[in-house]
Amino acid sequence: MVDLFVYGTLRHVPLLELILGRSGADLDVQAAALPGHGAFAVVDQPFPAIEPRADHSAPGLLLRGLSDDDMAALNFYEGGFDYTLRRMTVTLDDGEQAPADVYFPEPGLWPTGEVWDFPAWQTKWGALSVRAAEEVMSYRGRLTAAEVAERFRAIRIRAAAWLAAQDRPGNADRDLSRDVVVHNHKRAYVNFFAMEEMDLQFRRYDGTLSEVVNRGAALVGQAAVVLPYDPRRDQVLLIEQFRAATFIAGCTTPWMWEPIAGLIDPGETPQQAAHREAMEEAGLRLQTLEPVGQTYPSSGASGEFLHVFVGICDLDQPAGGGGLASEAEDIRSQIIGFDDLMAGVDAQIYQDLPLVTAALWLARHRDRLRAAHT
Repeated sequence: MVDLFVYGTLRHVPLLELILGRSGADLDVQAAALPGHGAFAVVDQPFPAIEPRADHSAPGLLLRGLSDDDMAALNFYEGGFDYTLRRMTVTLDDGEQAPADVYFPEPGLWPTGEVWDFPAWQTKWGALSVRAAEEVMSYRGRLTAAEVAERFRAIRIRAAAWLAAQDRPGNADRDLSRDVVVHNHKRAYVNFFAMEEMDLQFRRYDGTLSEVVNRGAALVGQAAVVLPYDPRRDQVLLIEQFRAATFIAGCTTPWMWEPIAGLIDPGETPQQAAHREAMEEAGLRLQTLEPVGQTYPSSGASGEFLHVFVGICDLDQPAGGGGLASEAEDIRSQIIGFDDLMAGVDAQIYQDLPLVTAALWLARHRDRLRAAHT
């Protein structure tokens, strides 16, 4: 049996319960602190790192009597991030001291900032971390902890997208707890994208349940899509890049003309993602964003959800862009007039649905935008 002191995200009991696969009521848990150490926020990451600091005492929880399977589950969840266990002495609320193992990162691995604010983390990141952990733990026995760590950013993006979908208004005429019955849920494939399958029944329009059917979905996350438009010049900017998915599907023209687009990071708004991607992919500073729509582009096969915008900008001097080398992006851009854009739509030369959608929206609102900005 192992006594473990946790000082970071594992203090969130719902997360701890999910990782261990049992209720917190079954755990021997006490508030404790590690003297001479502090938990500090990791720069640009939603978790802390512990560091020796003589004038600090890191608050946390002492988990007593963890089984070998408990520790295997925790090591799987934490193991991809180069943590090692060290035996330390913690102090309980009543002053008693107790030995406990503590997860320590490799020295210098994470740059840190201010003292970590656990309540603020719970509010902003708690639910997302639990949802992400649900996917992470489903791969135990199938992937190594290091392999999960390589996919963790994509897992968190999918978790954020799932939570956002849960927050969107439901259908008052449907009760999902009654109208959809899930018999089996399988995470069939994971890499940067994921494929999930369910055996389920759904309520038919005649009131009966369907037979049990097997259905799958490619899960990506949420993306921001923005078509840059200069109303003074009446021009748009398109980008072109190689799309492996279309090539894999047999397309003979896998270099696609598209709007600017990119996945929305956890904690980022669609608008923030649109501005960021415009700079990364085309070197553009957008002035304002005009919302076009919020859509599933292929609801029969994909769970990707798009926030589509037209971005008002000055196309006189785009600076930089081209995408991120870290994401293997190789992007070129082209500025064309509105009439040429619509001629391409009418000629059906564009194969990217968000581009066609944004172009048709722009055709409806162009006069208003030009009047407001010229």
